[in-house]
Amino acid sequence: MPKIIECIPNFSEGRNPAIIQALMEAVRSVPGVWLLDHTSDPDHHRSVLTFAGEPNAVCDAAFYAIRVATERIDLRRHEGGHPRIGATDVVPFVPLHDATMEDCVQLARRLGERVGRELHIPVFLYEQAASHPDRARLESIRRGGLSGLSARMAAAPNWHPDFGPSRLHNTAGAIVIGARPPLIAFNVNLNTTDLTIAKAIAKTVRQSSSGLPCVKAIGVPLTSRGIVQVSMNLTDYRVTSMATAFLAVKTEAARIAVDIVGSELIGLVPQAALDQAATALLQFERFDPASILETKLIAAMSAPSHAGAGQVEAFLHAVASATPTPAGGSVAALVGALAASLGIMGARLGKEPAAEQQLADMSRRLQTLVQEDCEAYKIFAQARKLPADGLDRSAILSAALQRITEVSLEIAELACEAGLAIAAFRVRASFLIQSDLTVGIIMAVAAAEAGLHTANTNLKYQQIQHLKDMLTQRCSKTSNCLEELKGLCYTPPSVA
Repeated sequence: MPKIIECIPNFSEGRNPAIIQALMEAVRSVPGVWLLDHTSDPDHHRSVLTFAGEPNAVCDAAFYAIRVATERIDLRRHEGGHPRIGATDVVPFVPLHDATMEDCVQLARRLGERVGRELHIPVFLYEQAASHPDRARLESIRRGGLSGLSARMAAAPNWHPDFGPSRLHNTAGAIVIGARPPLIAFNVNLNTTDLTIAKAIAKTVRQSSSGLPCVKAIGVPLTSRGIVQVSMNLTDYRVTSMATAFLAVKTEAARIAVDIVGSELIGLVPQAALDQAATALLQFERFDPASILETKLIAAMSAPSHAGAGQVEAFLHAVASATPTPAGGSVAALVGALAASLGIMGARLGKEPAAEQQLADMSRRLQTLVQEDCEAYKIFAQARKLPADGLDRSAILSAALQRITEVSLEIAELACEAGLAIAAFRVRASFLIQSDLTVGIIMAVAAAEAGLHTANTNLKYQQIQHLKDMLTQRCSKTSNCLEELKGLCYTPPSVA
């Protein structure tokens, strides 16, 4: 297995689904990179992407996402609860499989040089990649916000950027790029609107105020929810665990009779950190991580003979879980991909290379739509959390609705195309596989009908008429295609 490096860029945009989607597409456009997670928060007005892959591919994906952010995010119009100094605020690299911290440092320098040279944005290296001790800590670079950073850049020689111009970019500000160990972004929400309480608790628990070691914390308002939050970064969970940080906040809140609403993770978390938290809270005398059911299951599924079955079982488990995603759209996309795969099998056995290639392309795209449906719904769910009286809420909701409708429509369209492609050569296929190809057409019908149903349902809530008209026209065209495909399902191949 090659070296694998993780990248977790933070962008100053948490409200516009179109921009968030463009950032994700920039990452997905690079072969060899896996977009593992994304989180957007309208109150923080911030999005965090998590992706991983081989070093060169990860570096390219980070640059393309930064370029999108530079083109589409204007800090002059940005208001949000989270500190920031850039449209792309911070880009850390983290070593995973067979990679070292030095690999990440070199990657940070390479990316920083390219950003400074091509995008003309000042770049400051931090953490393990820092070139000056004053700039090792992210909060030191962010101190005073954009105006504070600009003043230091103008007045202090040791505050010249590592790469790029010695002045802020007009719309994109500056960027902090570096290398660090795994970090856990862990927030605790308080049942009060009093921001001074969250700030006071944050000051008590963070390391810089003689609180918990390896903990950074700030207090921020969650206006859309009518509460406040203690937002923390645990820079080494082996020193201060999530359980310790949570109990510290809970204890301080109890002193002033404030309840905890709940806690949340931003991005991904190492399994070891969850094991550690469970051990601390439940006071296990002896705990072996191998005792975890899922750990045993993953190990068993890793065996070659069970790999395929394990992936199917994992997806079925995810669909059955009490979460909004994956759901109908993802299932429809998977059914469409299976229909296309049956067609690929028939095309290979029947020596139909053109059909094989066509169906392979459809199958790959339908597989990616399984995840895209989940991501589109997450963006829509975030948009719904925006304040009801927000000036841009209606436009953002319409854009999010457009995206989830387009995903469902693409699933329906591709499923129809796959079914028609199978029907086109079924008549020439051996009678031994004609039944399998008919099953493929039936499954294509099911996927198309499901996708079309979801798209039409979403369209009922679309408020922007020209978008509704455009998507309705696509739905009508797909519906006609679906009716044609239904007529072919049980038509004897000899007269198809």
